[in-house]
Amino acid sequence: MELIRGLHNLAPRHRGCVLSIGNFDGLHRGHQALVARLLALSQQHGLPSTVMVFEPTPREFFAPESAPSRITGFRGKVRLLQRAGIDRLLLARFDRRLANLEARDFVQRIVVEGLGARAVVVGEDFRYGHKRGGDAALLGQIGVDAGYSVEALGSVAVDTCRCSSTAVRQALAKPDLAEAERLVGRPYRVFGRVRRGLQLGRKLGMPTANLVMRHRPALAHGVYAVKVYWPGRPQGAPGVASLGVRPTLGMTACLLESHVFGEAVDLYGAELEVELWHYLRPQVRFDSLDALAAQMQMDGEQARRFFQESGQA
Repeated sequence: MELIRGLHNLAPRHRGCVLSIGNFDGLHRGHQALVARLLALSQQHGLPSTVMVFEPTPREFFAPESAPSRITGFRGKVRLLQRAGIDRLLLARFDRRLANLEARDFVQRIVVEGLGARAVVVGEDFRYGHKRGGDAALLGQIGVDAGYSVEALGSVAVDTCRCSSTAVRQALAKPDLAEAERLVGRPYRVFGRVRRGLQLGRKLGMPTANLVMRHRPALAHGVYAVKVYWPGRPQGAPGVASLGVRPTLGMTACLLESHVFGEAVDLYGAELEVELWHYLRPQVRFDSLDALAAQMQMDGEQARRFFQESGQA
């Protein structure tokens, strides 16, 4: 998959495609329906499939304090869209200039002139342009003269529940991992590159691979039984992970710290995927590092027991 970083990097060779635009946070079953239709049109027209996303999201740009939490960071979004078979991912920086672009200008400059789209697939609630002035109907009206077709897909239901990013966030916040898996169609994963930390886990007898959560995660803070995947272990390895701000140390940065059972491997700098399997407990503050170390050992044993009893060890 080709990643196009910024509208300014669009080249003449990018013209002529089938296109979908949105946030695609979590790539849940509703997004998967969009992608499936996009890929079908790509094959039908003999043109590359292109997905356009925004960073930051529009709601993060206008109201960062109240914007929804992230189901998946940008790194994970790239990985999931690539696996889905998308040919090109256009990352557009959402800034004041883009926010002030009138809806018709947005379509003309990006969809028509920039990408030369022949077919566009969006969700039925898709909005774009200054003050969200454009919708699928306007997109279709412009397409009549510009030479592209438009399909606005309805929502996808899972057991009568409308599949949406909001529903996935609600499930992860409980946390109800089984419900989240039903909505996204796979076990929930966190993606990232391992960063060097304080190496406190190593000192306490449980070395961890740390992922920095650059956006507020939808997943509830706490301790989980996990499976960890990296290039050298594509089949995954069981472990235990803690998501949170490390209150015992008085830290504020949110990390996902994963300890892999029985592994003595240097994961610094590795691309990691952490799959959440079972919620163990909420994050709490301990009075001492000794108390924290003792609880970490108990968490590890509980996670091992979960995998053994579930036949996943």
